[in-house]
Order: sequence, then structure tokens, then C-alpha cells
Amino acid sequence: MSQQADRRPPSRRIADELRAAIMRGDLVDGDQLPSERELAARYATARNTAREALGILQAEGLAVAYQGRGVFVRRRRPLIRMGSNRYSRRARRETGLSPFRIEVERQGRTPHVECRSVTRAQPPAEVAERLGLTRDQEVIRRENWYFADDEPVQVGVTYIPAAIVEGSPLATEKKLGKGSIYQRFEDLGYPIVRIREEISARMPTPDEFDGLAMLPGVPVIEVLHTSIDDQGRPFEVTRFVMRADLNGLDYEMPVED
Repeated sequence: MSQQADRRPPSRRIADELRAAIMRGDLVDGDQLPSERELAARYATARNTAREALGILQAEGLAVAYQGRGVFVRRRRPLIRMGSNRYSRRARRETGLSPFRIEVERQGRTPHVECRSVTRAQPPAEVAERLGLTRDQEVIRRENWYFADDEPVQVGVTYIPAAIVEGSPLATEKKLGKGSIYQRFEDLGYPIVRIREEISARMPTPDEFDGLAMLPGVPVIEVLHTSIDDQGRPFEVTRFVMRADLNGLDYEMPVED
């Protein structure tokens, strides 16, 4: 080790060596890291220093602490959002599931969705623009929280022009039945045939940080999704906020001339 490297703070040196072991594959997803006591003894340092080292790895999203159990290597296999394929009519009809549930089950994990509210509201300006509404035209606002293997991975807030779903379960019900939201739209004459998705990244709000059980320093991916029917009508906008450490995006599309 060089003299310059030796000048690293002890907590940083411990974190660097543990990180290297994770990157080499010596420690794999789900492995328990050495305890504070074990690290303190191994590196002849104080337990507080060992605690700081483990905290560095947690802040970087490489490790996660479970109370009473210890600190473990975080699973690095992200949940992949499959772009346009997730809205396949065939998949929806074969399974009777929503796009999220189809996607999660195909990746060998267990999905869970909580619809926490269905209300009437005035649309945010960017939503009104994408739906071709004025700000005084009401929308139905549906808030859903999404889990994979009981871990919160994203939240989605959906806005639907109230005029097109009056009298429909979309306007009042939390549970939408077989085929979920896009089957209910198709029942009303709004089949999803095209989507627009605008993707950006930012840091989470305090509510998102708490609700998604996020780690310090981890950003969110924001996907502003617009559904368009076979007549070119936008009929739904959903803002998805996704944990960047647990989600990935995979899009395949034709290239226009």
C-alpha cells in the first residue's frame, strides 16, 4: 500500500476494502458483512470507526442494515421496466394482470400494489397540457404504491380526465378487476396503442424518501407516462417515481428514417 493510500481515514480504508470485495464477487448479494466488533478487531480500530465504514457502504447503496440482524450486501439485480412491452394487450389478456404485476412476475419476484386513494382534483399544469385539458377541468387522481417482494420500489400518481370515466370503476374504485386499469380503459373505448414517456432523475422529496424507504444519497427516476389511443387521443398521464437503486429501464423501439 502506498504512503498516500495509508493516509486514508481508517473508516474510508475499511469501506474501500469491503467495497472491493463486493465488486470482485467475494461478497455477493445477500451476504452478511462483518459486524462492527469483527471489523474493529480485524483493523485494530474503534467500533465507531467500523460503524462509519459500514455507513459509507449503506450511503452508497451497496449495503443495507436490518435491525437486530446486521448489515448485508444489497441485492444489485434491478427491477427492469420493459418499456412498450409492459403494455402488451396479449399479455394482459393471457394473465389478467396489470403491467407492473406482469413485469415483476416475469422477473421471478412477487408483486404487490396498494391503491391508497382515488379522488377528484385539478390537474397540474404539465398534466393538463399532455391531456389537452384546461386547468379548471377536473381529473380523477389515483395514487398507487408498488412493491416487489414486499420492498417498496415505486409510486405512481395517475391523472384521468373525469369526463371520460364518469360512472366507471376508474372514477371510484381502488380495485379494478381482471386486466386492471388498461382493460377498464379499453372497455370504455380507449385502447392503449401508443405511449410517450419522459424520463428524468432527481433527489427524492421527504415524503418519497420515507415512503420508499430510501437510503441517503440515492436519487429517484421520474417517468412521466402518457397513454394514447387508436384515435390519437391522450387519455391518461401517470407520474412514476422509482427508486434508482432498485429499478432499471429497458426500451427497444424501431428507428425512424
